Amino acid sequence: QVQLVESGGGLVQAGGSLRLSCTASRNIFSLYWMGWYRQAPGEQRELVAALSTSDSTNYADSVKDRFTISRDNAKTTVYLQMNSLKPEDTAVYYCNANRRNSITNVRSDYWGQGTQVTVSS
Repeated sequence: QVQLVESGGGLVQAGGSLRLSCTASRNIFSLYWMGWYRQAPGEQRELVAALSTSDSTNYADSVKDRFTISRDNAKTTVYLQMNSLKPEDTAVYYCNANRRNSITNVRSDYWGQGTQVTVSS
């Protein structure tokens, strides 16, 4: 089992920045992809940023060049640096760890509890 604990959400004005943190209960980064998802009221949960076991990244088009995902192995923590925030970035942000079994192709997911990000105009 893996526990993920997020922090860093809050209220910020448009154009501002926030950094979200997600600390894992053990070091899983060599086995699990890490990702940040978000869910706005009435919307589907969407992938915002992902970080592979080999440090490749990908981002939703809506956040490219504004958000950066990174990790600190020693702290077992993944970060999401969010710059130039917009009101449409308002959502609950969730940390995710996932791994696909190479034999069964079954995917395992762990989720954090979520942290609210609110961007005022």
